[in-house]
Amino acid sequence: MLPQIQQPGRMGLSDFTDANGFGVIVGGQRLEHRLYHFALAFSGFEHAEVILGGESYAALASGLENALRQLGGVPLEHRSDSLSAAFRNLARPDVEDLTRRFAALVAHYGMVPTRNNRGVAHENGAIESRHGHAKTRITQALLLRGSSVFDDLEAYRAFVAGVIGQHNRRHAAMIDAERAVLRPLPVVPAMTWEAMTVRVTSASGFLCHHVFYTVPSRLVGHRLHLRIHDDRIEAYLGGSFVLALPRGRRTKAGQAVHVVDYRHIITALRAKPGALANLAYRDALWPRTAYRRAWEALIAAGSARDAARTMVGLLALAHERGVEADLAAAIDAGLDVGEPPDLAVMLRRFTPVAAAAPEVLVILPPLAAFDRLIALAANEVVS
Repeated sequence: MLPQIQQPGRMGLSDFTDANGFGVIVGGQRLEHRLYHFALAFSGFEHAEVILGGESYAALASGLENALRQLGGVPLEHRSDSLSAAFRNLARPDVEDLTRRFAALVAHYGMVPTRNNRGVAHENGAIESRHGHAKTRITQALLLRGSSVFDDLEAYRAFVAGVIGQHNRRHAAMIDAERAVLRPLPVVPAMTWEAMTVRVTSASGFLCHHVFYTVPSRLVGHRLHLRIHDDRIEAYLGGSFVLALPRGRRTKAGQAVHVVDYRHIITALRAKPGALANLAYRDALWPRTAYRRAWEALIAAGSARDAARTMVGLLALAHERGVEADLAAAIDAGLDVGEPPDLAVMLRRFTPVAAAAPEVLVILPPLAAFDRLIALAANEVVS
């Protein structure tokens, strides 16, 4: 209603927008997600990232860091709305902590933070209007692609980056002109993660934001320093990186969520295979659909005790022989014709046969032969 004159290098804007309307399927499941969206008000430069969780500090910090690094400079001012989803249902100390972290993030880049009044989205119109345009471009690109199905999350992220990149190339002249007046980036990247320290329990795991994660059993009793990102958690022992885990989130119904890697606990399960039947995170344990199908078929055909022993044996075989995918294919083939997996058969099939060592006949020459060789060599040198 009241158009503004934008000055180059003055304002960058951040916001989140719901992207579930794209109907994207990743790994056979509908992807619940949103986009972090950054733009420069003058030139129209844009950056968008797929966000799996809510409007968290990690999502905002990571998106802003990546956008500014791609841009190669820093505007004078950073504008956002009140990011209500990041503050909703938080206790006052948590809200204050989030506010401090965001203030430190903006100060790291030397930008002046501003925001529109709470609940007045049109005051952030320079980014709000761009949401619709960006989502229209992505929707049209999906139609041209002919499918909203992607093999994995990285393929979808690359697709979104490609669509936004086409937009930036069309505005390259304006963007290059604005880059010339941006201030330089700080040499050190910003801290874009949430930090937490946890102790690994005797269950070979830890609890983070109401989600249970398993880790290798050698870490039981140790304290891990976590870097919590939007899509993953990185664990450090002291200053050494240990492993990265996919980020889990509580369901809307508040059900328990477990992020489990069977390789972390297979040694303990082999010692007590009967524990599998009532394991709290049993349904999260299966590395592939075939193993879940095998468990269901074994339970239907016999006792839970026998089913547990068979499944633990199959998981151990998959881990020790590195045949998780091939074993899953064999299990699926059997189940498709009504045959539950037989552990003995699978062991024979996927355990290599020890080949007999060939007999090697070694004939040792008499030591006198070496004396003759030495004498012959000495005579040749003299002559």
